[in-house]
Amino acid sequence: LLRTQVQPERVLYVSSQNASTIFPAFANRLDYSKEEKKVVITLRNLQKNDSDIYVCVGVLKNSSFLSGNRKGTMILIKEMEQKDCSINSWGTYGLIIAVVLLFSVLTCCTWYYANMKKYFQKKTPNTIYEDMSYSSRRNTLVRS
Repeated sequence: LLRTQVQPERVLYVSSQNASTIFPAFANRLDYSKEEKKVVITLRNLQKNDSDIYVCVGVLKNSSFLSGNRKGTMILIKEMEQKDCSINSWGTYGLIIAVVLLFSVLTCCTWYYANMKKYFQKKTPNTIYEDMSYSSRRNTLVRS
């Protein structure tokens, strides 16, 4: 794999014996896998100065001649603004805490209201009614 335009250099060399050389500019930023005649190359942590046209070529045995169709893949890296996630995460945590507190208050109020309603409910007294009128007393008197 070669860079061909802006900063021509070698990026990766894989021999037919599967020995590979990753050149220093892409050390720890390049992964590749090889299956039969297919090679998959993954570039990570790209920077703005990595923008270029990348071409896969083959080296003929006993020659320094490179074979390839000279059509490459253009990689254009644009810098992106990094956003501070700490502000958003604090907002999210604050919202979660507020929801939990409101739910707790609602639960406590509901429980309190239910218990207070029981406490102030008009209770029906357990009374026993005894007829103390003269007619009923008269039948219960013992006469000698």
